[in-house]
Amino acid sequence: MENIKIATAQFENKSGDKAYNLNVIESLSKQAASQGAQVAAFHECSITGYTFARNLTKEQMLDLAEFIPDGPSIQRLTEIAEKLDIAVLAGLFEKDAEDKIYKAYVCVDKTGLVAKYRKLHPFINPHITPGNSYCVFDLLGWKCGILICYDNNIIENVRATNLLGADIIFTPHVTMCTPSTRPGAGFVDANLWENREADPTSLRLEFNGMKGRDWLIKWLPARAYDNAAYIVFSNPIGMDDDQLKNGCSMIIDPFGDIIAECHLLGNDIQMATITPDKLKNAGGYRYKKARRPDLYRDIIGQPHTPDQKVVWLNPGEN
Repeated sequence: MENIKIATAQFENKSGDKAYNLNVIESLSKQAASQGAQVAAFHECSITGYTFARNLTKEQMLDLAEFIPDGPSIQRLTEIAEKLDIAVLAGLFEKDAEDKIYKAYVCVDKTGLVAKYRKLHPFINPHITPGNSYCVFDLLGWKCGILICYDNNIIENVRATNLLGADIIFTPHVTMCTPSTRPGAGFVDANLWENREADPTSLRLEFNGMKGRDWLIKWLPARAYDNAAYIVFSNPIGMDDDQLKNGCSMIIDPFGDIIAECHLLGNDIQMATITPDKLKNAGGYRYKKARRPDLYRDIIGQPHTPDQKVVWLNPGEN
C-alpha cells in the first residue's frame, strides 16, 4: 500500500435538491483535487438531504430514491470523478425493482461505481429497508469499508468491518445537536446559525460542547484506536430541514488522533495523508492479535432481538 491523500467535507445541503447538492459536491471535490486529494468523502444523504425524509410517504420516497448504478446521480458523480480524476463518496436514497427503499452510500471513480453500501440501522423513515451485509472494497490499493451513522454506534459493526479487511472506514453521518437522554444533549437554536457572522462565539460554544463535538469525541476516536483503522468522518453543517448540524468532519488515524478536521462555520474540506505504517504500529493492531475468540464467540453471537429507539424521533420513549 502506498500513501494516499483523503479529503473529508462538510456542507449545508438543501432538502430534495439533488442538482444543488451535486453542484456543491463537485465544487468541493474540485477544491480537494486541486490540493492533491485522491479521494473526497461527503456526508450521509449528501445528494438528497436527510432529515426532511422523516415526513415523506412511501410514494414520495420512491420519487426521491434512485436505482444504483443506473440513476442520474451516480452518472453525475462518475462525470465529476472522471473530470477531476478523484474518487468521490456520497449518500442518497436507493430503490430497487421491488420498490424497496434503502439508505445507500456509494464510492465512484472515473470508471463508475466502485462500491455500494446499505445502512444496517436506518430510522429516518419507516419505509426504509435495513441493509443486511458489510461492505469492504479496494480503493487505490487500500481495503476500505463503509458504515453509515448509527451503524457506528454498534461497536460490533466496526470490528466486523475491520476484521473483514478494512483499514480505512468511511463513516458518513448526519448527527449531533439532537435531544437525547444523555446529559447536555439537545437541539441548537437555528437563530445562532443565522447570526453566525455577527456572533460566531455563541454558535461555537453550542457546536463544540456536549450537544456536538464533545459528545462525538467520547466515542469516535475509540473506533479508530481499538481497531487500528483510519476513520473518515463526514457530517453536514448548517440547516438540514429544521435541524441545525455542526459539521466538524474529521479524519482519525489508527492511534485515535485527529489528523484533519473542518472548523469553518460553513462549507469546508480538509485532508490528510493516509500512511500504511500506522496500521501495525498502533496499539489496536497488537490488541487484535491478542484476541481470544474462544472466550466470547458464543457470548457475542448468542440470539438477540434488535431494539432500536431514537429518542429525538420518539420523545416519549427512553
